[in-house]
Amino acid sequence: MPLNRRKFLKKSAVTGAGVALAGAAAAPAQAAEKKRPGRPAKRYALTVMGTTDLHGHVFNWDYFKDAEYADAAGNAMGLARVSTLVNKIRQEKGRRNTLLLDAGDTIQGTPLTYYFAKVDPITAKHGPVHPMAQAMNAIGYDAAALGNHEFNYGIETLRKFEDQCHFPLLGANALDAKTQKPAFPPYFIKKFQVPGAPPVKVAVLGLTNPGIAIWDKAYVQGKLTFPGLEEQAAKWVPKLRSMGADVVIVSAHSGSSGTSSYGDQLPYVENSAALVAQQVPGIDAILVGHAHVEIPELKVTNKATGKTVVLSEPLCYAERLSVFDFNLVFEKGRWTVESVAASLRDAKTVADDPKITRLLKDEHALVVEYVNQVVGTAKATLTTVDARYKDAPIIDLITKVQEDVVKAALAGTAYASLPVIAQASPFSRTSEIPAGEVTIRDLSGLYVYDNTLVAKLLTGAQVRAYLEYSAEYFVQTAADAAVDTEKLTNANGRPDYNYDYVSGFSYDIDIAQAAGSRIKNLTYNGAALDDAQQFVVAVNNYRANGGGAFPHVAAATEVWSESTEIRTRIAEWVTAKGVLDPADFASVDWKLTRNGTPVF
Repeated sequence: MPLNRRKFLKKSAVTGAGVALAGAAAAPAQAAEKKRPGRPAKRYALTVMGTTDLHGHVFNWDYFKDAEYADAAGNAMGLARVSTLVNKIRQEKGRRNTLLLDAGDTIQGTPLTYYFAKVDPITAKHGPVHPMAQAMNAIGYDAAALGNHEFNYGIETLRKFEDQCHFPLLGANALDAKTQKPAFPPYFIKKFQVPGAPPVKVAVLGLTNPGIAIWDKAYVQGKLTFPGLEEQAAKWVPKLRSMGADVVIVSAHSGSSGTSSYGDQLPYVENSAALVAQQVPGIDAILVGHAHVEIPELKVTNKATGKTVVLSEPLCYAERLSVFDFNLVFEKGRWTVESVAASLRDAKTVADDPKITRLLKDEHALVVEYVNQVVGTAKATLTTVDARYKDAPIIDLITKVQEDVVKAALAGTAYASLPVIAQASPFSRTSEIPAGEVTIRDLSGLYVYDNTLVAKLLTGAQVRAYLEYSAEYFVQTAADAAVDTEKLTNANGRPDYNYDYVSGFSYDIDIAQAAGSRIKNLTYNGAALDDAQQFVVAVNNYRANGGGAFPHVAAATEVWSESTEIRTRIAEWVTAKGVLDPADFASVDWKLTRNGTPVF
């Protein structure tokens, strides 16, 4: 897959000239300093703004609830709000003194992005322009790093989105598998003019997440490789400095915690932004992404130089905007960064930019109409409110659909006689399918990710280990201790989407016991589980490729997979049934206990 050189060269054409200008200007400037020893040094103030993990949020709208977005913290979201924030800062600082970046995960995450990837795809002949490209072009982004979710719809969709953007998508560690050269532009350079002094050259290095190799293996295996961020930053930052960069900023789709969700499956750290700052000299600031956390300013000391590197992460969904304020001084013939300070702006403090509202009102209306299509009728209200700690029928719906799809796919094959079981997670704490009419948005809200189905072979012993690992999600709670459901889950920071139900079995999770010995009374078809028995396990592609580091599943034999989203399969299942009746799918398979006594 060749480097998109047209855009790279076009955007970076200033590089060679910039080096020449900087070199040519240095001597006269030094002479001027000698002639006027009392003359004050030239200074320049640069403002760099950044977003991350936009995940298809243009407006402050919840497509799953068909209403204005609202959360307990009172946040507002969307690029229309960010556009207003950006306009204010550009007006205050002067547009020519600002840079606008993004740190990835742009084209997946809402029905809006799904619609233009699958329902009315941008890849079709004479297809539409992606709403995120339209919005980001209109706002005037200068560059964006690739996120892992950019790869969710395949390389063709990503390349089409790239072509539609008026700014480069950067990925210094997204390499062509054959040539090991960057498959996307590694960096972007922009010159800022300063009256009476050489221009300030700002280089932006884009780094993406190594986990793409696991999470989107089906799309990238044999085509792209994703080495570690630290390694590639160490390669590129010195090059950027040698090319005359006065300021080096990294836009990294990687969190700052130093942890990885995929265990030891990759020799690279998933959340390595702070490690990059610590280990690679020559970086001034890092726009952090991927982790969906709010970091106004994090200062990291570089081990080699002792200099401070400033990091900032603007939460997600365009709820915040990171703002880096650089102060530079021109001394001894060169620009030097004197100080960097980072802060956040909050989207809820401003209104939508009417320019963005007008630009995308038609696309928004199309998607609202699409998600409000009625596909069936529910006999009872189904909700995820307590699905984290009680076996909830709404999650059983997911596993039932997955079981049925895989059974049908394996009919007539060598695996048709094996029992099919399925995993599913409580992705959201607020999903609800109301009694009465059921729409696509109701079902999409239940399964918010664009995951697809994979069938893997596991033994009974491996399923037992899988369940034990899943049960680590619960906080160990003594038999006589009070139970607070708000503190019962997410042990060691494990997210809800890494707690799995597994259908077809009956079992207890004894939370009074230490992790690793919590699964009790595990039976299949009313008998104790046979460790040697083989099962076909229907899992999502994230889990199948090692997401969450669940044991055995990534290495297990794959017997079938497809590219249709699980949420689409759920909608098809409900449409075919016409009536959503819990009697068709719900069962109580597991419960929490303490020393054998049920918690609830």
